[in-house]
Amino acid sequence: MPQAATEIFKSHPLASSADIDHARQVLSDAYLPLDFPSASKETVVDLQLNVIKVGKVTAGYLRFGSAIRITTAEATDYHVDIPMSGRAVMRAGSRNALYGTPQTARIFMPGYAADLDCDSDFSQLALMIPRAELHLELESLLGRSVKAPLVFSAGLGLAGGPGRTVLATLRLIDEISDERSGMLQHPLASRRLEQMLIESLLLAQPHNYSDALSLPVAAAGPQPVARAIELLRAHPEHPWAVSELANHVSVSVRSLQEGFRRTADTTPMEYLRELRLEQIRDELALADPGAVSVSQVAARWGITHFGRFAANYHRRFGEKPSETMRRSATSSP
Repeated sequence: MPQAATEIFKSHPLASSADIDHARQVLSDAYLPLDFPSASKETVVDLQLNVIKVGKVTAGYLRFGSAIRITTAEATDYHVDIPMSGRAVMRAGSRNALYGTPQTARIFMPGYAADLDCDSDFSQLALMIPRAELHLELESLLGRSVKAPLVFSAGLGLAGGPGRTVLATLRLIDEISDERSGMLQHPLASRRLEQMLIESLLLAQPHNYSDALSLPVAAAGPQPVARAIELLRAHPEHPWAVSELANHVSVSVRSLQEGFRRTADTTPMEYLRELRLEQIRDELALADPGAVSVSQVAARWGITHFGRFAANYHRRFGEKPSETMRRSATSSP
């Protein structure tokens, strides 16, 4: 018998139910209207549903203890179904079936109803990404508006590429959502993780705009780059995304990134991370160790990976964050 997948987002349970009507309602409320066409009133679904919001993205873990078929209404947003255990035959409208397994996920596009025929002990991670968010990010990357809908290649491999990045990001979200720091309550951290999910799909998963995104782009001139740096230095606490920053200085995302590379030998987000390291150091130097921790200060500035943060901090300032705080305590009157 195959080993059950590890439950994700355990600290955010939404429902645990054997009742078919209750399962139908909670899943419809969390995602989109759906039904179990082959089930009867007596069917025991043994549903476990955990759901968390990351910015505007809905991320959930759902498990069924028995085989079940699920049909949905036409989607208005993008859905990514990532099997963690078991197998499901996944269809979108009249399109070809895809066999979802722990090696292969499926992306469902807006305008199509989904049909999932799930084995017993099936579990999956389910992402719902608003259509508007994906299209805005795509337009920012291209530097122009788009008319044709964004259509991804339906199969998403989980062994590498965007699938592995999405899985790693979801596991990171699971890890930090279980901490008492409440990191996901901080807009900087939530926005960064949301962007990681969206950009991993747009920049690596094949879609009908992939060729356009691969074309060379002219670098932004010194003036837009200088204006962007001015905005970052004036408001390092803002939950910046590169797309928002590019919009403020009236260039495309890729043009701004290329401009930063040529002008400052860095990227906009790397530049911002260095600014935030300075802010964290300033706070730690004034902090009362009895009232606040290093992780709490770092979380306020959007740090999601503390090991990497500590290494970057030591590289930049030649000491550990805790050493900065201890020196502050010993120098206080």
